[in-house]
Amino acid sequence: MQSVLDGIEEFDVATPRLRAHVLDRRSLDRPGESGGPTVVLIHGNVSSSLFFQPLMLALPPDVRALAIDLRGFGGSETLPVDATRGLRDFSDDVASVLDELGTGAVHLVGWSMGAGVALQLLLDRRDLVWTVTLESPVSPYGFGGTALDGTILNGAAGSGGGGANPDFVRALEEQDRGEGPASPRTVYRTAYVAHPEGIPSEDLWVESMLTTRTGLDNYPGDSTTTDAWPGFGPGTRGVLNTMTPDHLDLTGIVDIADKPPILWIRGEADAIVSDASFFDLNTLGAAGIVPGWPGAEVAPSQPMVSQTRAVLDRYAAAAGSYRELALPDTGHAPHLERQAEFVEALVAHVRG
Repeated sequence: MQSVLDGIEEFDVATPRLRAHVLDRRSLDRPGESGGPTVVLIHGNVSSSLFFQPLMLALPPDVRALAIDLRGFGGSETLPVDATRGLRDFSDDVASVLDELGTGAVHLVGWSMGAGVALQLLLDRRDLVWTVTLESPVSPYGFGGTALDGTILNGAAGSGGGGANPDFVRALEEQDRGEGPASPRTVYRTAYVAHPEGIPSEDLWVESMLTTRTGLDNYPGDSTTTDAWPGFGPGTRGVLNTMTPDHLDLTGIVDIADKPPILWIRGEADAIVSDASFFDLNTLGAAGIVPGWPGAEVAPSQPMVSQTRAVLDRYAAAAGSYRELALPDTGHAPHLERQAEFVEALVAHVRG
């Protein structure tokens, strides 16, 4: 199966931090050097740059589109992820690639976890950012265990590496391309998109998911034990722990002096990022899927979408600006399910 589609080139970039794999859809007007804006696409968890190829090819011919594989995903180098730095291992890697390529400021598009990487890059390297687009973003307070205002609940129990389905992790390790209940294909069909039957190239998306490197230093990471339900808490290593609320807080975007415009695109049928996500252990407990749930006063579902909106409202009130585009009957990957609307909104955003 052809993984890199016609019209896109791939190459590796060696930086002082890592060897990163990059996909590039150069400007068709000036193939050697883009004459228009440069869009940089940052994928999410259990995926890679391969997911972005239809979007890259659908952008106007004067736009250069780069998609970078994060460490431990796609074709990039496998390196340990220090979760105590939140998402900074990933954002520092992306910055090192952009520095090596000499892109200057770019238009960042981050999907899911990648949206958090984009916001961390905005916080640490404002010089590299023209605009930011958040697609189905992780909450600014991380994933799991917080109230609307970001207050950590129950010691953040139930978040981090211990929350991964071991059967899914095993399916990744075994390169399972089948249709079992915990296979990447089934997770894609039931969680990544709302209507998989209408989207071509499913095998390619499965291949992308299968590039995820597993282990305590990568996906899902380690965990700790706790007396609080459900018995585990955040660890310090690996991907899922980068987004626990004790390690990740992106609300500093409210206080930066020079705020770029933000576009927020989400699907209203998103199964992963929502105010009652079924990837949130507290939601599963409330539904009786995980026994022993202590109740909504102790362990409520994380209001992820409401948290993002509240922080972006504060961002706008502090002399920033944002636009929210909520697409009905759309899942976690609007760039696949609603490509035309996604491209229209993104192009208008980067052209200002």
